[in-house]
Amino acid sequence: MNTASLSSLVHRFFTQRLLEQQGLSPHTVASYRDTFRLLLAFAAKHVGRAPSSLQIEELDVSFIEKFLRHLEQDRGNSVRTRNTRLAAVHAFFEFVSIREPALGLQCQRILAIPSKRCEHGPVEFLTEDEAAALVAAPDARTWIGDRDRTLLLVAVQTGLRNCELTSLRRQDVALGTGAHVRCLGKGRKMRCTPLRPDVIAVLKQWLLRQPGEPDDPVFPSSRGGPLSADALQRLVSRHVATACKSCHSLEGKSVSPHTLRHAAAMSLLRHGVDLSVIALWLGHESSETTQIYLHADVQIKQRALAHANESGVVPTRYKPPDPLLVFLESL
Repeated sequence: MNTASLSSLVHRFFTQRLLEQQGLSPHTVASYRDTFRLLLAFAAKHVGRAPSSLQIEELDVSFIEKFLRHLEQDRGNSVRTRNTRLAAVHAFFEFVSIREPALGLQCQRILAIPSKRCEHGPVEFLTEDEAAALVAAPDARTWIGDRDRTLLLVAVQTGLRNCELTSLRRQDVALGTGAHVRCLGKGRKMRCTPLRPDVIAVLKQWLLRQPGEPDDPVFPSSRGGPLSADALQRLVSRHVATACKSCHSLEGKSVSPHTLRHAAAMSLLRHGVDLSVIALWLGHESSETTQIYLHADVQIKQRALAHANESGVVPTRYKPPDPLLVFLESL
């Protein structure tokens, strides 16, 4: 029994499944698209044929497992990123299992690949001094340096997600009274983020230097289109390396574009902004998500500890009274 080609299945998955039937947001579709770019490039390299010539049967469970190992070992992706890519692959093969019943066993085996457990440590963020050093790193005398400085400043102040930052259009920036930027975030939620006076001044200067149409990106690539996720990561990494020369605390820190979002949240928290306001600022679905910043801020914990010991009572360590409990405690 003949089955549809891989190329036609990918086309139908994106146009019919994701866009027509599920109506997913452009950000979600872009995430799925990036996964398939990586998957098809990996497949073409290992099979030795162009992506459009690949067969769906060649993407079996052993190949998908090799691709996941490639993400972690060769590309250095985190477990969370690996799980995100796997979720996109699962969604595709769930669609294939419905469209092509003859491939049911292949799809079932791939759908059985589990997500990895990952540690949930404290979020990595930049202090205000580190953020200032990073923003000052680009050479604003050049076109690219001016763009990068403006982008980093907007990112650190607004806390926009990576895709929200790269898809920001000129018409989404209001620099008059009540200056703000508008973005369509997760869950199709439109939100407006106010801008500080210093950010307004830098943005005005940049937009005058880089004229364009309302639909043009605020931070274009050298070719005029929006920046890719990889380009944004390279941009941040390049300027972190420069900033390390003047701010040594950045050395050894793993700084990604998302770290700038954490920096914005921590700055708001340390200036006394309520968690519910920070959740709205960042576009979180629930303020419970925002509580990760409470766990990350050692200063807040130290203040809480000092307040808890105001009575002068020194806490003592619990000592089990029973020998059996002593044994269990020693394990």
